[in-house]
Amino acid sequence: MLAREPVAGDGKRVHVVLMFIMSLTTGIQGVRRALAAACLAAALPLAALGDATNAPQSSLESHLEPLRPLLGKTFKGAFKESTPEKPLVDVSCWERALNGKVVRMTHSLNEGFYGGETIIRWDKLKGSVVYDYYTTAGFTTSGTMEFNEGRIITHEIVSGSTNVSEVRGTSEILPGDRLHVKTEYGHEGKWTPGRDVTYEAAPGAKPVFR
Repeated sequence: MLAREPVAGDGKRVHVVLMFIMSLTTGIQGVRRALAAACLAAALPLAALGDATNAPQSSLESHLEPLRPLLGKTFKGAFKESTPEKPLVDVSCWERALNGKVVRMTHSLNEGFYGGETIIRWDKLKGSVVYDYYTTAGFTTSGTMEFNEGRIITHEIVSGSTNVSEVRGTSEILPGDRLHVKTEYGHEGKWTPGRDVTYEAAPGAKPVFR
């Protein structure tokens, strides 16, 4: 802009401008105070959580502790019916999730031909470990899990399947990062053999979904 000579009335205008600037400054300070108060208010609920916010990342719901040896690992196993011509190979991954409140297991059979995800948690109302299993085939299951002398005992009810209504199984964590799983399928009062697989740790493998 070009400079100009002062004219009558400039002093009054300057006073008005200074008052305007001061009001802006006061407004900015007010905004700053309001922001500081908002930040403090937002921090209070976190402080109220106490030890929950300081829980170590490796913490785990105490009732799920028997599953700890599986966490952070991937396992791979072949069904007894598996052949080189018609392989049946399952890959499962076990993870600590939701700040250790649940354990999540995902698995896939034959590179995503079939797979599912299981969420395992402690149910205070039922007083037991429960789980829900969701599959790529569309059916789901809900079950209970017990731990007995190093074995994992499961029983689940199936929804959305026409030939299997319930599944019961026993899993055992073996030395050398191995896991043996054996199940039975129930329908209309009859039980038939299901899965019988010994899994071994497979760090380079992972479940695949299409």
